Amino acid sequence: MKLWLRKSLFVLVSILTFGAVTPSHSLWSENDDLPKAQHRGNATNDTVQKPIIDTDVQVAVKSHKEQFVEMMTDEAERQALIKFGPKISNVIKDEFEEIILPNIEAAIDMTAAQFSDDELNNLAVTEAPGGGVSEKIFNIYNTKTNQDIILFHVRRDKPPLEGYTFNFHYHTYHDQFQTHYTIGTIQWDKNTPPNWQTV
Repeated sequence: MKLWLRKSLFVLVSILTFGAVTPSHSLWSENDDLPKAQHRGNATNDTVQKPIIDTDVQVAVKSHKEQFVEMMTDEAERQALIKFGPKISNVIKDEFEEIILPNIEAAIDMTAAQFSDDELNNLAVTEAPGGGVSEKIFNIYNTKTNQDIILFHVRRDKPPLEGYTFNFHYHTYHDQFQTHYTIGTIQWDKNTPPNWQTV
């Protein structure tokens, strides 16, 4: 049997049985091109044959921290779109996903690195982004102590002789939320943007 076909069948059986069945039939043997007499008769061929392992097929298992970062990033995007409301998100959603969200993910990843897996189980996202002109998008906090860990905000800025911009930033508990860490900026327009969560 051709090597590529043999490997394909091996992979197919492994996937369909979730790896529970390890093929040991002569179909999987690398010696199947040899005459049957050589399979049985030689003492050198009487040893137990090892199954073929395809190194190209590996199951990717995400670590607890990676799962946490992915879950928090998804929640960050959801909370941000709630905060923006349809009027703003229709204009800035693409830029937010391309520029701001990867930086939010990096900040969450940096935060997750400071905690053990057990401690990560106690961290959650607040469910109420600020409306009106409030800066709050969401916070990650410790559910046991109710202490905020990292605050994600967006501020409206209007530099002189320029249009409005949205300045995304975060603060951490390490310095009692005093330092302003910039995530990125999205240009709005010369006109005043509507309030957050405006339909």
